[in-house]
Amino acid sequence: MRLPKILRRHHEAVKFLLVGGVCFLVTTVINYALKLTVLTDKPVTALALATIVATILSYVLNREWSFRTRGGRERHHEAALFFSVSAVGVVLNSLPLYVSRYVLLLREPDVSRPVQEIADFVSGIIIGTLIAMCFRLWAFKRFVFPHSDARPRRRRSRARTGPRRAVVQHEQPARNRESSPHEQS
Repeated sequence: MRLPKILRRHHEAVKFLLVGGVCFLVTTVINYALKLTVLTDKPVTALALATIVATILSYVLNREWSFRTRGGRERHHEAALFFSVSAVGVVLNSLPLYVSRYVLLLREPDVSRPVQEIADFVSGIIIGTLIAMCFRLWAFKRFVFPHSDARPRRRRSRARTGPRRAVVQHEQPARNRESSPHEQS
């Protein structure tokens, strides 16, 4: 199977993954900004807050782009379901970090600072995000945006608009053209 055919067949999942990539970057930046400044002793809280901010961005991007043609519910009901599913996702995202820090004791003074930070990144940012992403993709398609083609697709007009819309006819240079009656001054 060729790649374009696979991409067309799974276009919602591909868009979902692209939105997830953007939200992953947002989560990572906010997480470390909080963790290295105001929430130095609360890494799970920093990750949860970063995930909540990224979830709001995710709703807008997923609703308007990834699952644009899906729906079947009123907007307020859809939003409530989205944020309910996302709340479970926040817990699933934070759980591996909690286990790493407080069950496996991968934190200072039990381990060095670099080991703690690597464990935090792998457990919270990588493993937690993968678990939450799989759950969200399944739950969004199953509960939040259940009906495919519920909203009409936006058709792109193939007609050109703007300055290249019409065919431009250039005048021939003066030496190659014959003088016409309306050009006389």
